[in-house]
Amino acid sequence: MISVFDVFKVGIGPSSSHTTGPMKAASAFVAALDDRERAQIRGLRVFLLGSLAWTGKGHATDKAITLGLSGQSPETLDPDKVDEIVKKIAETRRLVLPTGEGLAFDPARDIVFDFDTVPSSHPNTMRFVAVDGEDKVLRQEVWVSVGGGFIHREGEGASAAASVPTLPFPFSSAADLTAVSRQSGLSIADIVLANECVQRSKDDVVARLDYILTVMFDCIERGLRTEGELPGGLKVKRRARGLQARFEAARSKNAQLSVEAMDFASLFAIAVNEENAAGGRVVTAPTNGAAGVIPAVLRYYLDYCSGSSHQGLRTFLLTATAIGSLFKMNGSISGAEVGCQGEVGVACSMAAAGLTAALGGSSEQIENAAEIGMEHHLGMTCDPVGGLVQIPCIERNAFGAIKAINATSLALSGDGSHHVSLDQVIKTMMETGADMQAKYKETSRGGLAVNVPNC
Repeated sequence: MISVFDVFKVGIGPSSSHTTGPMKAASAFVAALDDRERAQIRGLRVFLLGSLAWTGKGHATDKAITLGLSGQSPETLDPDKVDEIVKKIAETRRLVLPTGEGLAFDPARDIVFDFDTVPSSHPNTMRFVAVDGEDKVLRQEVWVSVGGGFIHREGEGASAAASVPTLPFPFSSAADLTAVSRQSGLSIADIVLANECVQRSKDDVVARLDYILTVMFDCIERGLRTEGELPGGLKVKRRARGLQARFEAARSKNAQLSVEAMDFASLFAIAVNEENAAGGRVVTAPTNGAAGVIPAVLRYYLDYCSGSSHQGLRTFLLTATAIGSLFKMNGSISGAEVGCQGEVGVACSMAAAGLTAALGGSSEQIENAAEIGMEHHLGMTCDPVGGLVQIPCIERNAFGAIKAINATSLALSGDGSHHVSLDQVIKTMMETGADMQAKYKETSRGGLAVNVPNC
């Protein structure tokens, strides 16, 4: 089972696979040290391979590793404290483990960007090594960050350490999901809720959903009120606040916006992804690079859809979870593995399904909307300029949100019957990703990343 709160996780930007995942892996590595190893440890070394090496600087992977080794968690870390913590460790060249042991650690020396070693199992691979005073290896582990903040040790399944509960409504494909819905008479949201309640109470699930919604909407508001230049050297200026001012001024003068709801949906997505690019607090949905799509469509539903309600927002998230879990189980949500079709494309598919459900669509219409949302992202590359989650990532989220709204409109205009299934699209996404050249999959060695000067 993939929980709602595995799909939607609170963390910090700019990347779920390159920031959140490495931070969690580093923390897990030091937490696993036994008493003997903690007593003898005198040094730590971390080797970043594949996509983590090629775009790690732009994605703040070295910062994330440093924070994780010192026991910080992406869920609880204050984004405003990140630079202070990392700067102190770099200046003192000393790290204090969560258990209190201190040791020499120089991030510039001990975090190695290995561009030569080809990862054996996944493009986002990390090797952690703990050594004693004589430089003998005490413990060595290889971890992979598989997208969306999900991590596991190399050689283990992503759920190897987790017990699998017996679910009242199991499903492993979109065909299963719609069949279960027909047979049970339950909506997709109700099916996900029932499965979720195997692990926690309904009240707890609802409270957590509301917290996720609060963080998403707070992120939009922070993005709308913040100005300045995004970090990283591209000199990209935040646009959300200025765009909002222009839209609001036009509205106050009764001037005709092109399509007001679409303008504001784009604005909301841009606001979230500017926050993500700045290392702010976001909800992984299902990744950080695609974190703006679902909040933007949720806000569109709340502000522009007749009959919108708080329960509708919950229905949206629960339904989106079902679609996201199908991509996670049968495809990928890693830009380093399948390109941006696995990030913004999946987010668009999830948002389309969620909005269709919130507007009263049938299970067949929901599956149709999800299929449309992904079908028109097939083949999308991941080619961030300078390895930063800024160009083209921020605008790409705005387009993902608009496509999700359009997919919902098309699906609700029909009866749910269609020629291409969501399962077929997921299979096609994986095949397309496998055929895609590595330079277009979050390495910044192809596409816009090499055709746009990063200065």
